[in-house]
Amino acid sequence: MTSTEEITRTVDAVVWDIGNVLIEWQPERHYDAVIGEERRRAMFDAIDLHGMNDRIDKGEPFRDTIYAVAAEHPEWERDIRRWHDEWIAMASPPITWSIELLRALRSKGIPCFALSNFGTGSFAYAETQYPFLTEFDLRFVSGQLGTIKPEARIYEIVEEESGVRPEHLLFTDDRAENVEAAAARGWQTHRFDGPAGWAERLVAEGLLTAAEAAER
Repeated sequence: MTSTEEITRTVDAVVWDIGNVLIEWQPERHYDAVIGEERRRAMFDAIDLHGMNDRIDKGEPFRDTIYAVAAEHPEWERDIRRWHDEWIAMASPPITWSIELLRALRSKGIPCFALSNFGTGSFAYAETQYPFLTEFDLRFVSGQLGTIKPEARIYEIVEEESGVRPEHLLFTDDRAENVEAAAARGWQTHRFDGPAGWAERLVAEGLLTAAEAAER
């Protein structure tokens, strides 16, 4: 291949993260509103709650894992349980423009896959609150798969089960390490920092027109 030759990298499927791409995921914000920033900071400094959530995302039981951690910390027990009991308040609101973009792509017959670090129980609950989660062509949920982004295996599973070559997948995620892991496998990637930039990328790829990608 000469230096003047160009490789056209078409997009055969669009792969979506969920948290902070389609649904806001802000536990700290919720706790600040409920128990105050000072107490929240103290609790998060004392207990690795995001590490607890990673365990759920890897497949541990949703309620049981949270309640077990809460029982280990009596001084914080009630507030740790909020991670389960008030979970939908942490995983909200939906990012409406992103959902519109998802539906616009699917209306044109462009396959869309979910690839998300999400617990099995919490995802089942989220489906009851956010019907659009059922609209993907394929869904790759870490808790169901036993592997989590940015581990290589979860990206391999997407490739194997979808049958789409890595270079023909376009993936968006808000976390740099997840995007970098996909790019290392040859995926096309977009670091999500808001639906406006994502809309522009979908237009640039020729997947949507500007009118189709516009916020409603």
